Parts: sequence; structure tokens; C-alpha cells
Amino acid sequence: HGLRLHVASVQDYIDRGVLRERPDGTRNPLQTLPLTEKIQSERFDAVFGGGRRDEEKARAKERVFSLRDEFSQWDPRRQRPELWQLYNGRHAPGEHVRVFPLSNWTELDVWQYIAREDIELPGIYFAHEREVFERAGMWLTAGEWGGPKAGETVETRLVRYRTVGDMSCTGAVDSDATTLDAVITEIAASRLTERGATRADDKMSEAAMEDRKREGYF
Repeated sequence: HGLRLHVASVQDYIDRGVLRERPDGTRNPLQTLPLTEKIQSERFDAVFGGGRRDEEKARAKERVFSLRDEFSQWDPRRQRPELWQLYNGRHAPGEHVRVFPLSNWTELDVWQYIAREDIELPGIYFAHEREVFERAGMWLTAGEWGGPKAGETVETRLVRYRTVGDMSCTGAVDSDATTLDAVITEIAASRLTERGATRADDKMSEAAMEDRKREGYF
């Protein structure tokens, strides 16, 4: 299809001494610099992301077309109206637009689409036994990338992942849902958002996600 893969690696930046490994092992906050420099060097006009408004309160403020300045920074006050699904992609030289086609979808919408289209998924999204430990009110996977630390107890629980990302800061949830229908029923009854229940990096502060987006994060 004439596509070309562009890669920006956090590890490359660490090896060159530009970024430093965090004590907690998570690399999620380190992604911003490689991302923004790649966008600037390639002079992209638009960059697509998979974020949805229901994931987190900062993303709830964002439009489908999210204007970023010449430093890839996001300013909520520069949001443009998007009436009747009309989108404005104009931008000044050096600026670009982050585009979120799934912004108006919910987690439930995504799972209903998966069921309707009979899409095959890896088992990590369904209930399975896993060695985990509790930190900041969520179950993190035991492993070399982040824990457990002293005082944290590993136990085997029946869990699944609502989202899959950096294992050092992505939590599992207690679940016995082993089928698509069971997952859909579970999500429909949930009172916690996908990221609110599973992402430790969003709990660094009340405005953790918004602060990162202002710096250039997706």
C-alpha cells in the first residue's frame, strides 16, 4: 500500500544519554521527546492516535482534530468547534494536527464492534491466572520491569487487562470474564474508566495526563 514505517525509540535516546531511565522502571513518561522530535524532523501535517474521550478527563476535553503548536504542545484553549462532523485541519508552518478517529467511541463501543466483526484477540484481554502485586490500588504484573518492591506481596489472581501498555504502570483488573459476551457485560456495569482503573502513570497527580499532553504527549 505504499506505507513506510517510522520508528522513534526511547531506548535509542537512553543509549545516547539524552534520556535517563526512571527509578520506577516505567518508560511511558519518556516517550514524549522521541515522539515530538520525530514529528518535527519528518514535518508531518497530521498524526493519528487511538485515544478516546471516555478514557480520561484530559482526553474528554480534546477534539477529534487536536491542534499542536510548533513544539507539539497542546493548549485546551485553542480547541476548534467540530459541528456536524466538520473538521478544520488548517495549521501554521511548524504546527500539526493530532487526529483521534475513535474519540467519540466508548470502551463498550469498541468491544461491541469486536464482537460484531468477530475479531480475534490475545488472551491477555480475557480472565486468566497471573502473578500480581498491589500498588496504588491496582494489580501490577510481577516481573523484572517494575516490581514487586520491598513490602509488596505477590499473589496469583484471576485477572484481565482492559488496556495493554507499559507493563510497569499498566494494571490488571479482577475478572472472571473469559468470553466476549462476559467482557461486554462487565464493562457495561463498570463505574471506573479504562485508564482510571488501570494506569498508574495517570495517578502521579490530578492533572498528570493533561500535563503530559501539554508537553507533546498523545
